[in-house]
Formats: sequence, C-alpha cells, structure tokens
Amino acid sequence: MKIKFTSLILVVILISSCSKYGFVRLKYPNEPSMYLPENIKTIAIVNRSLSPEENNTNNVAESILTGEIAGSDKLASDECLKAVYDRFNGHQGISIVFPAKTRLMGTGTRVTPDILDWKIVQQICDSTKADALLVLEMFDSNSDLLLSAVNNQLNSVLAGATGTTAPPSQIRMNVVAYWRMYDPVNKKIIDQYQSTNYLTFNTGGTLNLPPPEALPQTAYAAGEQYIYRFLPSYYYVKRDLYKKGKGAFKEQFKAGFRKSEVANWKGAYDVWLDIAQKSSGKNAGRACLNLAVACEVLGKTDEALAWAKKSYEDYGNKLGRDYANVLKYRINVE
Repeated sequence: MKIKFTSLILVVILISSCSKYGFVRLKYPNEPSMYLPENIKTIAIVNRSLSPEENNTNNVAESILTGEIAGSDKLASDECLKAVYDRFNGHQGISIVFPAKTRLMGTGTRVTPDILDWKIVQQICDSTKADALLVLEMFDSNSDLLLSAVNNQLNSVLAGATGTTAPPSQIRMNVVAYWRMYDPVNKKIIDQYQSTNYLTFNTGGTLNLPPPEALPQTAYAAGEQYIYRFLPSYYYVKRDLYKKGKGAFKEQFKAGFRKSEVANWKGAYDVWLDIAQKSSGKNAGRACLNLAVACEVLGKTDEALAWAKKSYEDYGNKLGRDYANVLKYRINVE
C-alpha cells in the first residue's frame, strides 16, 4: 500500500531579537522502508516463537487487548505482538486481528523455524477474514551486559587484582525477534525480517537482578522496530527568513513576521506579497525569500522555488540562491 508523502508539519519558529533573521523548522515525513500490497487491509498475527513446553496456553489476544504486562519469557514475547497491534491497528485503514489460537509451536530458541505450512496459513486467514498472516517466528532474550560485567570481575580476581570491585549497576537486555508475513492467496512471503533490540536498565537489590519491566519493555521495542518499517519516519529542516526590512517597509516586515509566528502563513504571505510588488532592491529580495518560505509551508513547492529564484536572480539575495538549490533537490527526490 504505497502512499506519496509530500506533506509537512510546522513545528516551531525560533527568532533572535537582535538579528534581522528568523527561521522556521519544518517536519517532513520520510517514506516507509516497506509497503504492504494494495490488497492487504486485515492482518492476523500469531506467536510461533515458543517451544512445545511453553505453548500450552492461548490467551495472548486477551493480554494484548487488556494491556497486561508480565515478566516471563513466554508472555514477554507477546509484547512484540502488542507493539504491532498498538502501532499499526487503524493506520491507513489497516486492521490487526487475532485468531482463536494465537500461539503456534516453534523452536523456542534463536533457530528460525521453517516456513509455516500454507494450509495452516490459509486456515488462520479464513477464520479471521484476514488478507495476510504476520508471524513472530522466533524470539530470544539475554542479559549480555550483566554477564559481561560479571566475567570481567571474575577475570580481575583470577589476575590477582586487589580491592573490592563494585557489582554491575546496570543490565542491558537483548531481544532477537524474527518475523514473516504470509500472503495466503499467492502463497508467497510478503516480508521477513530479523531485529535485535537493546535496552539498558538500572539493577536493584542485593542480587542486582533486572527490574521486572526490563524484558517486556525490550520485547515491546522489538515489535515497534519491526512495524515501524511500514510507517513513515520524520526529519527536520530549517528555513531562514527575514523578520526586518528597511525604510518605509520596516514595520510591514515586522507585521508579516508576527503573522508567521502564530502560523498565519496566508496572512504573512499577503503582507510579503504587497512588499514584493511595491518595493525594490533589498526589501524586494527579502520579501521574495519570505514568500518562498511561506509557499513551502503552505505546500506549494513549485511556487516556493519560483520566489526563491526571483529573490536571487532579480535582487541578488544569496539566501534565495541557496534556498532555490534546496528546493530543486527536494522536488527531484519527490
């Protein structure tokens, strides 16, 4: 399900009281790294990461929908699915659903199981009226930083080091998760992906054990990392503009800039357009540059480029030249 991302979000305007410049920060979306096929609207999800001994209950849907958090490895793996549900259900019309049997037998280790039998995939999708099946194929956790710290202490003792070595006060949880998304109609794998997540926590108590929330939180982050591949990320850009003019247009520039401070960009555009039409020289160049910024904020990128070019070509404003090059690049990549 591919979507063209060209919109932006206005974040904040920052100014310096003793400068003729102001600037605005804009938040732009990056396209997702992965897209769903157009026909995928409903996705069933199951947990196949457990060993046969662990796979004796099927209440993952209840724990996810009620927001319960537990500390066991078995239920921690369900936090991966909870993250997928929280972040993706309802996004762009996508529905995440749970079949009656939400846990399937897997390896229970870091060994990824073979592809699920297509008959089972079809049965699960038919039972939930889902277009695809997302499976957490493998989940494994470790507290590698704590083990490393203990080993370092032991090596120091064996080497004859003196003095008291403080026990480690932090632990880094490590969760490895492997996902597959199945297309039952075409019998193909839409996506497969392995993620490794690390979160660091302060230990507590005399035994320096990880806090109860360490494993579930790291597992939840692993689920987020996977599903974020289908969601847009964001980056910030800075656009300079003029808040001051010269001579008769000095107060008019200030009025236009004040409108931009409260996100009245249409009003600011009208003020700067009036200056551009009535002035010449530096005032006109500055007004054209501000008009370019206003147009970009308002989603008129081509018009913004035209004003930026005019600022430099007609009035020699170097900010206009630099801004025009930025806008040309943006238009080309979109």
